[in-house]
Amino acid sequence: MFFEYPKLLWLLLVPALLVLRYILIEIKDRIPHLRVSNATPWKAGGRSVLGIVRHIPFILRIAALCLIVVCIARPRSSSKVDRIDMEGIDIVFAMDVSTSMLARDFTPDRISAAKDIAIEFISQRPTDRMGIVVFAGESYTQCPLTTDRATLINMMKEISTDLIEDGTAIGNGLATAVARIKDSDAKSRVVILLTDGVNNSGEVAPETAAQIAKTYGIRVYTIGVGANGEAPYPVMTPWGVQIQNMKVEIDEKLLSSIATTTGGRYFRATDNTKLSEIYSEINKMEKAKVSVDSFPVYKELFGGYALAALLCLLLELLIKSLVLRRLP
Repeated sequence: MFFEYPKLLWLLLVPALLVLRYILIEIKDRIPHLRVSNATPWKAGGRSVLGIVRHIPFILRIAALCLIVVCIARPRSSSKVDRIDMEGIDIVFAMDVSTSMLARDFTPDRISAAKDIAIEFISQRPTDRMGIVVFAGESYTQCPLTTDRATLINMMKEISTDLIEDGTAIGNGLATAVARIKDSDAKSRVVILLTDGVNNSGEVAPETAAQIAKTYGIRVYTIGVGANGEAPYPVMTPWGVQIQNMKVEIDEKLLSSIATTTGGRYFRATDNTKLSEIYSEINKMEKAKVSVDSFPVYKELFGGYALAALLCLLLELLIKSLVLRRLP
């Protein structure tokens, strides 16, 4: 324990002076006396209980005053500050949210599987800062870099295919992810780009975004999502939504080029199991050692002293009202 304002403890001299005054005046000068021929009966009887109790209110008042002085000096405690080494990197998820991500070759569909497995990946890396960028016909930041796992997971759960205009702007998605992480001071910065299609919109060419990532030393891991051949898609028809098999088209050459340019790797996920294995493999990849100072946690301790002071004052009032009310 320590005091935030230790100089205020000098105020304890006030109750000390009050005690001295009480001894010199209240007790010495006001001791009742009576002249008698023989004091033997009084010597045998000793002091009365009320004669001793009458001093207790003053003692309680002084104790309360001392406790109040301790309170305003602000007693506190703090946890020990430790310097620890942790392994962590900065990661941004760039996720495709085009309508093709509703294909049913994953369980229950591509986008749901991608979110669930990404959430599992997030939970396994408690020391990393992570963020989320989503893209379709355009891109935007769903969640900036953060260590708040609860917020990150909630933002991941809120991703859906109807957030933005449809399309597949891989270049825009990658460029936005790079913009979110380029100013990070982490020794290792990573973008995990997941898509199931071919770049067909956006203002930034994927190759240009890859070169920008390379310039900033950002490693990009690309994941192509989709079964081989055909996959069942929900299609709106005059008779409602129906499932139709459609050809899976993924620009694997482009995704591989992006990964190679930035020093990353390209992966192909054909089902939930394979996608989970890919994230597990990325999870085992490079980690940068960083030193982190844990923040001291302060605890205010004045509450106990304030409560004790209040109890002393209440007890003084009770003794005066109930016990000493008959004393002159």
